Amino acid sequence: MRAIWKGAVSFGLVSIGVKLYSATEEKDIRFHQVHREDGGRIRYKRTCSVCGEEVTYDDIAKGYDIGGGEMVILTDEDFADLPLTSSRAIDVLEFVPAEQVDPILYNKAYYLEPEGTATKPYVLLRDALLDSERVAIVKVALRQREQLATLRVREGVLLLNTMLWPDEIRTPEFGFLDEDLKVRPPELAMASSLIDSMTGEFEPDVFTDDYRAALQEVIDAKVEGREVVQPEEVEEAPAAAVDLMAALKASVDRARAARGEQPARGGGGEPTPISSARSAQKAAEKKAAKAPAKKTATKKTAEKKAAEPAKKTAAKKTAAKKAEPAKKTAARKTAPRKSA
Repeated sequence: MRAIWKGAVSFGLVSIGVKLYSATEEKDIRFHQVHREDGGRIRYKRTCSVCGEEVTYDDIAKGYDIGGGEMVILTDEDFADLPLTSSRAIDVLEFVPAEQVDPILYNKAYYLEPEGTATKPYVLLRDALLDSERVAIVKVALRQREQLATLRVREGVLLLNTMLWPDEIRTPEFGFLDEDLKVRPPELAMASSLIDSMTGEFEPDVFTDDYRAALQEVIDAKVEGREVVQPEEVEEAPAAAVDLMAALKASVDRARAARGEQPARGGGGEPTPISSARSAQKAAEKKAAKAPAKKTATKKTAEKKAAEPAKKTAAKKTAAKKAEPAKKTAARKTAPRKSA
């Protein structure tokens, strides 16, 4: 690493010489704009919008737009009179608990290395910060700008975190904040259960930038002259509309399955709001399924009972009809014969 700044930490009457190093680096893959036909780099010229002439860096000044097409031009002499410290000092203002610093204020991180004979006071300040469980609030001038920052310890090294000023933090102004939205207790309980099922120890090394890795593969293939094969993306089927509780329950089950645990609906655990609702729904469906069958059986019985008298009546009519010829024959035999 190369030091980008040298100065001193002013700690009361103690001055600790330090070197400043960038603690982070961006791993983005950078591209140049080139001419598609021959690969030539695209260059941009600094030209004046008024006279059209190309301007060198020596002839460039800073201008502040005050509106209406008017511009205030500031020179190096104007900046020289500003109350920006040039002592290259990191002034410790106070010590506060780390949890009182909102993470949204953090901007960029730098490592501090002791310089020369400053190692012992450096270690003293480091150990004092660890012992007190506090961070130092400091002011420092970097890149022509005064910045608020914190000093804390990371892996045995003092870490300077520059911060944004409070008036640089935007206030969230969104319409839903004024809406009277109510969250039902069962939904909140299920969301808490989901959080518990996904709780773990943060290990940043297990997370990777898959897009950057895939892009690097494409570049390497181009360099080696290989054919670039784009893997097919598996499109997930659109999920059916479900209620919030069902989605939360399914999320809990999936999170537990990923950890090798039994889903919440399995085993003899206590019933959840979702499992209770499902049990009630199944019972209702079962009851509804039995009811039509019972009505059908009753209907058949009634039809059977109604049919029996009709059958008996039909049988009587048939028997009576068959008996009529016999009656007529008997009547003929009984009638006296007429004399000759």
